[in-house]
Amino acid sequence: MDDSVEVALRRKRDSSMRVAIAQLKAEVGLSAAADVCVSAGNTGALMAVARYVLKTFEGIDRPAIAALLPNARGGFTKVLDLGANVDCSAEHLLQFAVMGSALVSALDGNEEPSVGLLNIGEEAIKGSEVIKQAGELLRAAGTDGRINFYGNIEGNDIFKGTTDLVVCDGFVGNVLLKTSEGLAGMMSQFIKQEFTRTPMSKLAALAAMPVLNRFKARVDHRRYSGGALLGLRGLVFKAHGSSDAFAFERALSRAYDAARNRLLDRVHDRIRDTFATAASGEAAPARAA
Repeated sequence: MDDSVEVALRRKRDSSMRVAIAQLKAEVGLSAAADVCVSAGNTGALMAVARYVLKTFEGIDRPAIAALLPNARGGFTKVLDLGANVDCSAEHLLQFAVMGSALVSALDGNEEPSVGLLNIGEEAIKGSEVIKQAGELLRAAGTDGRINFYGNIEGNDIFKGTTDLVVCDGFVGNVLLKTSEGLAGMMSQFIKQEFTRTPMSKLAALAAMPVLNRFKARVDHRRYSGGALLGLRGLVFKAHGSSDAFAFERALSRAYDAARNRLLDRVHDRIRDTFATAASGEAAPARAA
């Protein structure tokens, strides 16, 4: 876990991570040995090795990590990037929106998922220059029918479920992810402490146990383990480095669902159609439901 990206990429060509990723690459005349790779290893090394071995789709500069966060609607908000790219350009954020839309389509069957750009306010004039430029690109893509752009959203909108997909750079996304994990753990611990203070509180806890258990399960970050590295010519999923057996099982399950629902083909097709449409200047074709 402490190896630098350079060491992982250049000096450890027989590492388990590299061997696993290589199983996704089809040789001439042969199909790939595996459909998807799941790793809980070093994120930077995983990204670098996967990008080197598998390459990215045409039109995509950088892969991005996409994961799920629970929302108040009873479903999940998909968010990317969650740590693969600290510095992003406006064009990168547009690419994330396209790839993330394909992810929502594959997992939820929603062909026109709404896309929100994470910002410090809803107004188009707010945010850094990169965010404002990204907003312009996303609005133009929305006008052309390439994505279903909702507009700027704020952090609380993620857990409200305001949009199906939220786009941000990897620095902001990783802070968001780790903060939400810490907050969920703190809330669970607080409830446990409060309901064990007195005999009366213990009795109240017993009566409320079904609700408390559902809440605990709902905010348990292990349930959402397994972030897809979108943009690669192969399916790679990243589990948290501290994953226990339950968390890793969830990551495996999510990876299996992605392979079964042809996530890789869907991402490729949407990228191809979106950027081909942009180059031609035509409106995007309607997608079948």
